[in-house]
Amino acid sequence: MTTMTRFVPFRSALSDVAVLQNRLNSIFNEFARPEEPTETLAAGNFVPSCDVYEDAQQLVLKLEVPGIPQQNLNINVEGRTLTVKGERKFEGEEKEENFHRIERRFGSFVRSFTLPSSVDPDQISATCQDGVLSISLAKKPEAKPRQIAVQIAPAATGHKQVEANTKA
Repeated sequence: MTTMTRFVPFRSALSDVAVLQNRLNSIFNEFARPEEPTETLAAGNFVPSCDVYEDAQQLVLKLEVPGIPQQNLNINVEGRTLTVKGERKFEGEEKEENFHRIERRFGSFVRSFTLPSSVDPDQISATCQDGVLSISLAKKPEAKPRQIAVQIAPAATGHKQVEANTKA
């Protein structure tokens, strides 16, 4: 008894082309820059992740910057643009060619954010703890929500109370 195997010519060549195409796509995607006007990934060897949230008092940006010393971080505000720059240097005592794998990214980065008009550019503070850079931008007083108390109006006078008479 013989077993029949289906022969598909170019199968391995097609899979090799698909692998090559996936690799090229990942390389091009890594260098792609967003076209959104609210944020610009200007330059850098890596881009730290950023969370942005807002509450009634402030707008907060949190960037992951582990391994970047405070003196290598620069925060600048010009007009309505907040720019964060930093650099993580390769400080290995071993030579780079002795490594089996290097997955952490080193080098410099620049991230720019367009600030909303509700933010007061003179009221900005930044802290760095456990590799997370937190930038707090206070809102302008007119942008903060205000609680307005509702006054209870006195009962209207001049209405006669009508009594109902019922007979049993």
